[in-house]
Amino acid sequence: MTAEAKAEEAGHARWTFRLRVSSTARTALMGEWDRCRWIWNESVAKSRDVHLHNKATGEKRTCGPARLDKMLTEARKRTAWLRGGSSVPQQQLIRDFGKSRAKAQKDIKDRLPMARRAGMPRWKKKREARPSLSYTRRGFRLKDGRLHLAGASC
Repeated sequence: MTAEAKAEEAGHARWTFRLRVSSTARTALMGEWDRCRWIWNESVAKSRDVHLHNKATGEKRTCGPARLDKMLTEARKRTAWLRGGSSVPQQQLIRDFGKSRAKAQKDIKDRLPMARRAGMPRWKKKREARPSLSYTRRGFRLKDGRLHLAGASC
């Protein structure tokens, strides 16, 4: 078997970890979750505003990831609280929002029955949404058996 054949057989691995963290780290992670939830809710509001504007004027404006990335950049410039967190999970959240919205629009366009449709993204409420953060490969590292997150002070 050649090295080239081995490379073709190799796939990608995906891991999910559940960590037990200290109270200080828990507080920092919940702060990061609060920032990400705020960005999600702002994205939902921006998406609804664009939809209502299009409906009222007949224009074809979009609310894609590029526009939401611009919104995130402006919000991080204005708000020290938002700048206090890492941009990695915030940008990943915008990508996830874009995928969710695109799936909902595709289901509407394909005229799927309501029971099978993925609905448009909704508000994430603090006490109802389960806190979860997505980090890309550049957003964390393992060093000496410890997890280090991008932008984390703990």
